[in-house]
Amino acid sequence: MLRALFVDDDADFLAGVAEVATQEGFTVTGARSLREAREHLADGPPDLVMIDLFLPDGDGIELLRELRDTTMADVVIVSGMATVDSAIEALRLGALDYLTKPVDTRRLKTVLAHVLRLRSLKEEVGSLRGELRKLGRFGRMIGASPAMQKVYDLITKVAPTDATVLVTGESGTGKELVARAIHENSLRRRSPFLPIDFGAIPENLVESELFGHERGSFTGATQLRRGCFERAAGGTLFLDEITEMPIELQVKLLRVLESGSLLRVGGDQPVPVNVRLVAASNRVPWQAVQDGKLREDLYYRINVFPITLPPLRDRDGDVLLLAEQFLEGLNAEQGTTKRLSPAARDRVRSYSWRGNVRELKNEIQRAFILCDGMIEFPELSNGNGAAAPAADVGGSLEESERQLILATLEQCAGDKKKAAQLLGISLKTLYNRLHVYAGDVTRGA
Repeated sequence: MLRALFVDDDADFLAGVAEVATQEGFTVTGARSLREAREHLADGPPDLVMIDLFLPDGDGIELLRELRDTTMADVVIVSGMATVDSAIEALRLGALDYLTKPVDTRRLKTVLAHVLRLRSLKEEVGSLRGELRKLGRFGRMIGASPAMQKVYDLITKVAPTDATVLVTGESGTGKELVARAIHENSLRRRSPFLPIDFGAIPENLVESELFGHERGSFTGATQLRRGCFERAAGGTLFLDEITEMPIELQVKLLRVLESGSLLRVGGDQPVPVNVRLVAASNRVPWQAVQDGKLREDLYYRINVFPITLPPLRDRDGDVLLLAEQFLEGLNAEQGTTKRLSPAARDRVRSYSWRGNVRELKNEIQRAFILCDGMIEFPELSNGNGAAAPAADVGGSLEESERQLILATLEQCAGDKKKAAQLLGISLKTLYNRLHVYAGDVTRGA
């Protein structure tokens, strides 16, 4: 039986809607004020909350905002003085419906039946997610191995909380996917997920990118700019490669995490922030502290809930699952039916994949472009992960890169932007490579 909390200062109204809801299969608790409602909510989240817009000690929208950030309850707003603006605001904040007094009994029963269907659907989705996990799917993540099932368990436990998470693992293991899974399974999922990679931002721009700046704070600051903390308001901020963050700015980050407010560059007024932080590093965190790359006090502040991603070589059976998924995506995109040969499947299984999932994805993409019909992977050895001696040492890597880039460009019918996306490089890098190749041709290379 589902639990409902009805919040209204009109005792007769409470009694009437409670009677209808009880007949529809709900256990109902009543509250006459926001204070009483919060006391009942402290005992555990109900499935449905119906709130009067105007209460003796505050606005029902205020409680709606709190519920949106703290529970999975469906919320219905009720008012005897309804306006279009108040209805729009309630629905924008996530209310399931908006009823006007006097409430029509048939309309109320329709809303209650809708809640029952939604809850049944959520249970079904939860069961389906469990089945998908067994098949190796967890949101955007792929892997059925015991090592990844442990990661999924950790994500499931921490996602509903606001705890700061530190994700570690070798390069290419999928740390951003973990951060996204945490966000998408959290109460903040309707708000932004914003990733920032310290390894990709010039050092002199990191502070402005994170905390924003005031107009006129430095040369070129022609207008106020809100940083990542403000742009991710209510959501999740993912700080990738946090050990690449300048050490002097780590102090300011620590201050923001502890105070819940920041100062923009050039500003003197604290700006409150409300974000959930997920950080990541491919370094061993404590070793980064020892090497002077990460402040010890910041390490303890972000390492509230650690998640370590296993390398692909330790994920029994996942490599073929991933390879087939990547190939399936490329086939769907290009309208082809290419597949791995039995020999290629053996090579994929036995290769060590030092670059982890990222390397596997890139190799599948490269082979997809170069092979017709059946993908063979002759360049992968069986056993130790070293490349087979099919090419000469030295210039062979440059020539392989050249062939891959030109083949990709041909596959994309000359579309350089699309080719750059497939290759995983910037458009500028692609143009630079093509300029070099053009020069080689001119010189008779």
